[in-house]
Amino acid sequence: MAKFIFVYHGGTMPETEEEKAQVMDAWGSWLGSAGDSMIDGGNPVGLSTTVLPGGRVEANGGANPVSGYSLYEAPDTDTAVAFARKCPILANGGSVEVAECFDM
Repeated sequence: MAKFIFVYHGGTMPETEEEKAQVMDAWGSWLGSAGDSMIDGGNPVGLSTTVLPGGRVEANGGANPVSGYSLYEAPDTDTAVAFARKCPILANGGSVEVAECFDM
């Protein structure tokens, strides 16, 4: 089985406690539906700082700011993408970047 990182971009923050509970329930259900295939459900992340060649630093979140990540196990990219297509962030205006992780 291959490992895939799901990198979440964008999405909106819930404005009320009720919306927050609904979003958390949606994420919990989605992550739970992966069973043992979800190696690490991940977490949201803060604004990133980018270190560029020559040591220059930009603290602006980058061109496409990351909002979180998860690690998922699947037999192939198509299976990982099919699962990512059900991610709750898509309903909130965000996106999921799927990339295979390679052991070194």
